Amino acid sequence: MLQLEGAKCSFLFCLGICMLICSVIYLRAMAGTDPQGQSGPLGCRPFSKYCQAFLPSTKGSPAWQRRDCQVERYLLGMGSRGGDQHCSRLVRELHFITSPLSREEEDYPLAFILTVHKELELLVRLLRAIYTPQNVYCVHVDAKAPREYREAVESLVGCFPNVFLASHSEMVTYASFSRLQADINCMRDLTASPVPWRKVLNLCGQDFPVKSNLELVRYMQSKEWRDRNMTPGIKQPAAMRHRTQLQYREVRGSHVAPKRGGPKKGAPPHRLQIYFGTAYYALTKTFVEFVLRSHVSRDLLEWSKDTFSPDEHYWVTLNHIKEAPGSHVGGGWGGKIRTIKWRDQEGTVHNGCKGHYVRDICIYGLEDLQWIIDRNSMFANKFESKSFPEALDCLEQWHRDKVLQQAMVPIQSWWQLATQGNATSLFNATVGL
Repeated sequence: MLQLEGAKCSFLFCLGICMLICSVIYLRAMAGTDPQGQSGPLGCRPFSKYCQAFLPSTKGSPAWQRRDCQVERYLLGMGSRGGDQHCSRLVRELHFITSPLSREEEDYPLAFILTVHKELELLVRLLRAIYTPQNVYCVHVDAKAPREYREAVESLVGCFPNVFLASHSEMVTYASFSRLQADINCMRDLTASPVPWRKVLNLCGQDFPVKSNLELVRYMQSKEWRDRNMTPGIKQPAAMRHRTQLQYREVRGSHVAPKRGGPKKGAPPHRLQIYFGTAYYALTKTFVEFVLRSHVSRDLLEWSKDTFSPDEHYWVTLNHIKEAPGSHVGGGWGGKIRTIKWRDQEGTVHNGCKGHYVRDICIYGLEDLQWIIDRNSMFANKFESKSFPEALDCLEQWHRDKVLQQAMVPIQSWWQLATQGNATSLFNATVGL
């Protein structure tokens, strides 16, 4: 009997060792499937040495390894299934933060407008970077987006009570009125939300945050911006007057062009001075209500329908009306709202794009990160998941680490996007390989 028990124990021990060895072989095979060496031991791109320098570490500590690699494939694989079990799994496996991280943030909820049309992975990574349960999020999916994309976004937002799709989708054309209308559609929906949000910020799918939610809240409540709207811009320069002096037509889903014959527009309504600025903003809730109800704002909106890129004059012009709630007359370019590398600012504002330019805007590469972090704006633009994925990987982990370090509540394990060490090294140490 004793011999039988001994043989049984030996068999179980050998079986356990065999399972560990097989696991090691499997993990090494996974690491070797990428001929260019872009994948880590679990199929994830490893953080580069350049990136590791941005992440917290102590002497002798193992390198950081990403835990999250297949965001888009995961969502598309889940299809449009709903239910609590599906959503609970999605929230955990995609590493969403599920609790307010401080009382300060809980007492100052923010609203976000996200206008998207492509790159599902970027949307998921952006949303989870800015997501907290006390905020509210309106996602506008372009009407021309593929059905598979819209269904995947619907599956995602359906798992969060404070995230929803815009009630009406526009077919957005670059530099057209439809881009402005998409934001206004979301604003109407947000004013009906039960979330008592204080300010609204707008984003596109290629943005990514630099400030944490806590830092955003503190920045919104700072002395300069506590009761003010942030719409960086100046009186319309002569070089930009053609945008509002000529009439333009939208070729839906394609481009905007001057109308034939070059007809000129009439003067702005209510003798408004037109300003020129960024399409991005941070607006008080009372200002949004003013935009939706005031006859001045509605008249300017109607007048702007045949202008070029009206979102770059609409918000900043209304914010210079003294009677508008939270107006900031003469605010100039104040407000650290976006970090963007424009081609024509190379050599003055920045030292060049380390990725590549698209429409004279830098698609960031890895070596742009130090500049982005040093600028410390609310958000950085633009990123692509295919061109320079390591740049977003690195900024995402740097940002999540900062968010969790600032948290005033216990950290849940699934909130971590990366860990120090990896599964292969753990198995190697266990079996002595």
